Amino acid sequence: MTPTTSDQDLIALIDGVGARLADPERQRQSERALRDLYDRTSSRLFGLALRVTGNRDFAEDVLQEAFITVWRSAGDYRASLSPPLAWLGMIVRSRALDFLRRRTSERADVHQTLDDAVTETVAGDAADPMDAAEASEQAWALHECLRKMEGRQREVVALAYLRDLSHSELAQQLKLPLGTVKTWIRRGLDQLRGCMANFA
Repeated sequence: MTPTTSDQDLIALIDGVGARLADPERQRQSERALRDLYDRTSSRLFGLALRVTGNRDFAEDVLQEAFITVWRSAGDYRASLSPPLAWLGMIVRSRALDFLRRRTSERADVHQTLDDAVTETVAGDAADPMDAAEASEQAWALHECLRKMEGRQREVVALAYLRDLSHSELAQQLKLPLGTVKTWIRRGLDQLRGCMANFA
């Protein structure tokens, strides 16, 4: 198969995916086109995602997000503006960078919250009795806030931030869907922040 033929095939598949937007009756054909497009391009696009993220689990998440984006935006693709693999590669790269930004932001927020709590809770060699009393109150507040979380959510939050496991590693270890893990962590952190604020 020549590169030109390959490009033409990929363009036809992308057009096939996007056709469902104009004609809802073509949903099944569009799904087949997406599967075929995935089969033909996923190994190369996975390699790109892996280069950007540096982690196989992250790259798998990115590839999944990228093909969701392809499903939603295939109708906007214009072959005259970009070759198909360049367009797909741009989506993967964009999703990978978004993924890394989200991960960095989530980790920074949670680490700051936990660092603050731990700093106040485990203040070492506190000679001042007032410092010791305040640290004890903070420890009790943190314990109470964690206790209020639903058991499985508390487990996910603790594993994510005390053992520094990624969302994908957590999902695999706990046999839970990745989306569930991400939701529990986000909600757990919000709940922890709100609860700790009540004790401030």
